[in-house]
Amino acid sequence: MTRLIPLVLLALIAVDAAARELVGHAIVRSDGSLLIRNQVVHLYGIYIPATERQCRAWMDPVRCDDRAVLALDFKVRGFIHCEPELEHADGSLSAVCYVDRTRFDPGEDLATYLIERGWALARPEAPFEYHALERIAQQQGVGVWGFRVDSIEEPAFRHRRGRH
Repeated sequence: MTRLIPLVLLALIAVDAAARELVGHAIVRSDGSLLIRNQVVHLYGIYIPATERQCRAWMDPVRCDDRAVLALDFKVRGFIHCEPELEHADGSLSAVCYVDRTRFDPGEDLATYLIERGWALARPEAPFEYHALERIAQQQGVGVWGFRVDSIEEPAFRHRRGRH
């Protein structure tokens, strides 16, 4: 009987972690956030500055967005797995989101993808890895580090303190 208790506790922890995960097809919104199962999700730990807009004329309808948003839209395919970190006052979430996640592969962190290419900046509360990748992108002169950005003004929701 006493051997069964740790197994039950482990099962409850696994169920709680799975319940917190948000999984589904995502739509990339024009501000770089994702819409997953009617939930707005911002990528945790990054800021996506406004950059030169580009248009995909070969698409129907034609889509024009910031370069970072188009890069994210290109990457977001299939199911996206998000692990919420914060809930904002407006009901949106900040989460670490992964593409191509399977039972055997952790997938690729979307924020890491954008930072490595210079399309996003690491926020102060971001994991150390994000800051290191940002420095590498800056040294390589890629993305926003290679050309002028339109503005570096944070959206209003970023100034509010999130709640767990």
